[in-house]
Amino acid sequence: MRALSNFGYNYKLSKTVVPWESTFGKVYGYDGDLKNSVSYNFEVGGSQWKLEVMPKSGWVNREYLYVVIGGGSLIILLLTGLTRALLVLDEHRKKFQRLAATDSLTGIYNRHGFEEQVTQYLKQNPEKHCIAAQFDIDDFKFINDMYGHASGDRALKILSKGMQKFFQKEAVLGRNGGDEFCIFLPDCTYEDVKQQIEAFTKMERKFTYEGEEHAFYISLGYAEYPSHAEDYAKLMRCADAALYEVKLRGKHGCLAYREGLRLEIRTQLGFALKDISENLPGAFIIYKADKDNDEILFANRELIRLTGCKDMDGLLAFTQGSFRNLIREDEREMVIQSIWRQTEDGHTNDYVYFHMRKEDGTSLQILDHGRIVESIYFLWTIDIFSIK
Repeated sequence: MRALSNFGYNYKLSKTVVPWESTFGKVYGYDGDLKNSVSYNFEVGGSQWKLEVMPKSGWVNREYLYVVIGGGSLIILLLTGLTRALLVLDEHRKKFQRLAATDSLTGIYNRHGFEEQVTQYLKQNPEKHCIAAQFDIDDFKFINDMYGHASGDRALKILSKGMQKFFQKEAVLGRNGGDEFCIFLPDCTYEDVKQQIEAFTKMERKFTYEGEEHAFYISLGYAEYPSHAEDYAKLMRCADAALYEVKLRGKHGCLAYREGLRLEIRTQLGFALKDISENLPGAFIIYKADKDNDEILFANRELIRLTGCKDMDGLLAFTQGSFRNLIREDEREMVIQSIWRQTEDGHTNDYVYFHMRKEDGTSLQILDHGRIVESIYFLWTIDIFSIK
């Protein structure tokens, strides 16, 4: 531009005021009007530009004009090439960022991407109530072992596509790894999403293997911020504790976190009770060993069937969550005393006969083989029942 002035030319560089209009505004150059100027229009960065040139004393020699136009064109080509190169580099940068935060199989956020999105939201909106959910596919290992990993991958893809269709765009969806997934729902409470989460959990899901459809199900736990957790890490632990409670109750369901669910329950038990119970004969129950306030933690399907209850929730309601309420009332105190007498005498295995109450009001005589398991938290008792 300085060269144009030195050679006696006036010039003006203009650009459209806004991309969608044709009105030009001066960016740089001569302040007056250029009459009979030579102009050249070009596009850079989505905007139209115009370069106008003419001699200060009018046109005398066209050779100078050609030089100016040629030089201007060269500059424009260089600027256009540089702009395009920068745009391509920026696009690659965004692509690599997406890849680093996205799960390659399902196309939703991976664990790192999910945590980054949720943490940022909580930081920007510390007062808003939000819901975080964790869930996984019931018996996913069985799917992989029975139908192959390709079928397992299909199940994961079906589940992730269902998530994307079911939840609104504001929801953050992620895969923690394996068959574990997570959902973050901003600006809502337990009551706002309860029906929605229950409907999502109960959705019918199937994958196809050798032309035959096979259904699969999920277990889900969810927690609310900031009611039960003041940061991301605790929020996810609370959701995980609720998820594990669903597992203990027989899978294929959802549960909201509540005070009293132990965040360390996975560590305490240390194994998948439901998976083990499917392969053990007979009926058994696990409860917290306490003389005055025992607590049922798990019962397998056969034990639930023997009591006449429909499911784990029904058993807990029937017994009020207490093992002692499974014993017929006229034998209750005698049986409890017998169990603790054997325990205090150093027997980690005890045997006792009693009549087990059923939901319909009848009773069933059984032999209870109890086993005490001591942990760093408290005593557990595993009781295996056989019909006398």
